Amino acid sequence: MLAAMAPLLGGCDEPNAAAAAAQASEPDVSVVTVKPQPRAMVRELPGRIAPTRVSEVRPRVSGIVVERSFNQGSEVKAGDPLYRIDPRPFEVEVQSTEAALARAKAALEQASLQARRVATLFSQRAMPEAENEKAIAALRQAEADVEGRKADVARARLNLDYATIRAPIDGIVGAALVSEGALVVQNEAASLATIQQLDPIYADFTQSVTELNQLRRAFESGDLDRIAPDAMKVRLALDNNAVYPLPGKLLFSDARVDAHTGQVTLRGEFPNPKRELLPGMYVRVQIEQGIDTDAIAVPQQAIQRNVGGGSEVFVVRDDNHVAVQSVRTGSLQDGQWFVSEGLKAGDKVVVEGFQKFAAGDKVKPQAWAEAADASVSPDAKQTAQAQQ
Repeated sequence: MLAAMAPLLGGCDEPNAAAAAAQASEPDVSVVTVKPQPRAMVRELPGRIAPTRVSEVRPRVSGIVVERSFNQGSEVKAGDPLYRIDPRPFEVEVQSTEAALARAKAALEQASLQARRVATLFSQRAMPEAENEKAIAALRQAEADVEGRKADVARARLNLDYATIRAPIDGIVGAALVSEGALVVQNEAASLATIQQLDPIYADFTQSVTELNQLRRAFESGDLDRIAPDAMKVRLALDNNAVYPLPGKLLFSDARVDAHTGQVTLRGEFPNPKRELLPGMYVRVQIEQGIDTDAIAVPQQAIQRNVGGGSEVFVVRDDNHVAVQSVRTGSLQDGQWFVSEGLKAGDKVVVEGFQKFAAGDKVKPQAWAEAADASVSPDAKQTAQAQQ
């Protein structure tokens, strides 16, 4: 009897075995659930580092250079001596003008005494009025001569001071372009050295006027919220893709468009205490230009490209079947693609396991653990580690 019933018992187990086999064939895939949230719209733009101030050192008097007082490539302060021109001709000029001033003062004293005597005689009607007027005029001429000689002395002393060429600004001095024994000429075109101020330092970058117009329209339509100027963050990405640790601030946006490139120039200012940023360096400037209050973003690997070059994602439906969904992507920021069309809140987007299924297959979705880690800011991670 048992032998007769064995086929029947085996037939009863077939549906359960088939269901178990079907369940075992459903592959595990990692998904993220779409959650709109506020995100800053960051633009990455090409730029160049520029010094805050540049000063070309030039002589203000002519003469022979007798001393160079700086080390090339060193840091100097405003007022530090850089070169010294032979001061002896200027010292002689100071002595000559001081002697002329003393002579003018003596003449003034004599004219003052003469004017006093003539005024006394004129008051006693012993001297005609014309003589009194001449004495007064001579006194005023002597006073004017003294003032002129004082100006000559001041000019001579100023030239003597200019014989020591000093740094006009703080910064890094470059190569010495003249040496001892060279003849320099007052206000000549060639400079003696160049000083560049590197802390803080500028980053000049450009953005197309098309993007700026799109940004303006997004603000007007309410798709983006403006960022207060004092809260706008600007960062630098260096040539090795490392982010410069010190944030900067946006100074201005140029009021004109380059007719040849259609670009608008912007400038950011960054602290540079270690002199890591040097003039002429190529950098990529990351600037927050607005806040999308309900932005949808998915991990970079979730976006697939179809044969037509369009963007698409695999979405797990409520019945756990996979469907292809076309999307329109925006910018890529911190490993996340911004999606402007094609997804809505609650959609489950496949992130890992693409090789295990095809469109229409049934899968077993699992939450992507790395998605939670990626959504946590570095500051929050550091706080959590400190608490542990």
